[in-house]
Amino acid sequence: MRLFLFGYGFSGRALARRMAAKGWEIVATFRGPEAAARIAADGHQGVDVLDRDAITQALARTQALLITAPPGPQGCPGMNALVGPLAEAGAFPDWTGYLSTTGVYGDRRGGWVTESSRLAAQSIEGARRVGAERDWFEVGRGMGLTVCAFRLPGIYGPGRSAFDRLREGVARRIVAEGQVFSRIHVDDLAAGLEASIARPRAGAAYNLCDDEPAPNSNVIAYAARLLGMTPPPEVRLEDARLSPAAMRFYAESKRVSNALAKAELGWRPTYPTYREGLAAILAAGG
Repeated sequence: MRLFLFGYGFSGRALARRMAAKGWEIVATFRGPEAAARIAADGHQGVDVLDRDAITQALARTQALLITAPPGPQGCPGMNALVGPLAEAGAFPDWTGYLSTTGVYGDRRGGWVTESSRLAAQSIEGARRVGAERDWFEVGRGMGLTVCAFRLPGIYGPGRSAFDRLREGVARRIVAEGQVFSRIHVDDLAAGLEASIARPRAGAAYNLCDDEPAPNSNVIAYAARLLGMTPPPEVRLEDARLSPAAMRFYAESKRVSNALAKAELGWRPTYPTYREGLAAILAAGG
């Protein structure tokens, strides 16, 4: 069984580890020598994202395809790179996954959203994801592919958590009244993707997140206590002097339901809240 990853970042690499441990062959695209070296060091096959022939050949024997690269002003980069080669190879993966964002829902003033909630992206990034989801679902219908989208909140894990920011002295406890975010440990994300690969449903969209949306300030304070550090002081959002991109992020507040993924995929997060997730990272030396 072969998994083809368009993009070998934090999330794709976690899924590669999980599937390789179960005997899957992993092929991943790269841009530049550093990315190629990282893929090779992990024991996987790398394909230059600009090498159309190599991509076509790799897709011909692919059972699962995951697009992790974010969309830009011209849409999803995987669209141009993959659709033609899929057709040329006569490839029909059993499962095609697209990593999207819970930003497609926009701001809900702390209210709950499910996969059936209206898409109302307010940020540039969220709007691009709405378009990319739409485009991939259309490709799935047109080419007879089983396409699933995964709407993700903030992703954390070893090497990318509140611990790293605290140790670097850059963590901030930004406070906005009533504001909460959902998040997911990268290993729980990979487990959710694996569960979908085992139970593919064309046109499915799933929220993969933990069970407890929480304010940013709570997460930073808890991580600091685990490290035996004094938590940084709280800073009001209006005083934080954030970048425009960060302000767009903090302009949204919602609670994201993961009930559909649990019901359809039999998935349960190993780290149902940030507390279990952070404790596990620290215990592993992260």
